[in-house]
Amino acid sequence: MLRDRGNSGKRRAVLESAAAIAGIARACSGLMTYHLKNLREQVIVITGASSGIGLATARMAAKEGAKLVLAARTEDALKQLEGEIREQGGDAACVVADVTKQEDVRRIAETARSRFGRIDTWVNNAGGSVYGRIMDVPIDEQRMLFEVNYWGVVHGSRIAVEYLRNNGGALINLGSVASDRAIPLQGAYAASKHAVKAFTDSLRSELEKDNVPISVTLIKPTAIDTPFFRHAESYMDARPVEPSPMYAPETVAKAILRSARTPLRDVLVGGLAPAQSMMGRIFPRLGDKVANATMFKGQKDERPGRPGENQVFHHPSGELRERGEYNRKTLERSWYTEIASRPYLASMMAAGAGLAAVALMKSRSHNRSGLMALLHR
Repeated sequence: MLRDRGNSGKRRAVLESAAAIAGIARACSGLMTYHLKNLREQVIVITGASSGIGLATARMAAKEGAKLVLAARTEDALKQLEGEIREQGGDAACVVADVTKQEDVRRIAETARSRFGRIDTWVNNAGGSVYGRIMDVPIDEQRMLFEVNYWGVVHGSRIAVEYLRNNGGALINLGSVASDRAIPLQGAYAASKHAVKAFTDSLRSELEKDNVPISVTLIKPTAIDTPFFRHAESYMDARPVEPSPMYAPETVAKAILRSARTPLRDVLVGGLAPAQSMMGRIFPRLGDKVANATMFKGQKDERPGRPGENQVFHHPSGELRERGEYNRKTLERSWYTEIASRPYLASMMAAGAGLAAVALMKSRSHNRSGLMALLHR
């Protein structure tokens, strides 16, 4: 009878532990009480909409029936995209804007309000990079990178909050896994993404403290097959690229649009992203060794350059292009991201992992007790 009570107590402890783990998983997955609309009912603002992730997100959102406000620096590319969306039955407005200029970002919001009457989701996507050793990249170039990657997000976030705070909605900032694990030859870029992460986390806390109904999400992709590397400034002896594998821009677009309709705190995109993030946060010295072994050579490409490439901060590309067409393997799906961006499924998996861990600990404890009993006979 005493043994049964003991077993019952252990079972209860296991269940309580699993429940606690599931609760933590639900909290960490970013579940909030904010109500977000279906995409077909939304007005979505996207900066950097003429290329890569922004372009893939715009096309995907249009297919879902969202009304779009598309911002970029090149009018011709935006007009072409607007026409494409309209031909397919969608609705979009375009704004030629530079996110480093607060007055341009304000015009994006005013266009959304005058054209569609509101904003439901704001996506801060515009960005770029500079490749080269920190001591080789001019300070002016590093400052320009921060103007786009960091201050562009700040301008967009502050203005988005002004328009979203009364009726609620989603603010989605494009970060990078480099905010968890910095990489050589992109020191300024990694620093800007660290800054974006800190800004986004602080803003989220302040809005939650004031009960402002805005879901704030940080998207952290690993290497994505976009023209990003063709556009990036370079102070290396080769064209920039990333090691294989890359992931398709649609994997990030899916994560963005899921965050627009389901409140999520942050989302790592790409199956390699969790390992990269973990090396930055838990195993930093291992991350250093891996980066030194792979990222110096792996970020240099043998492909010939094209006229106008690698000038992102000085000249917009002016072409609609989702992918970069590099000599690298591209994965079309990220199963990790699709699971991680579904909070209930992620919670169930975490709870299952918790149960397994508790069972393993119980088994080890039982085996240890048995061993000690044998040793004392």
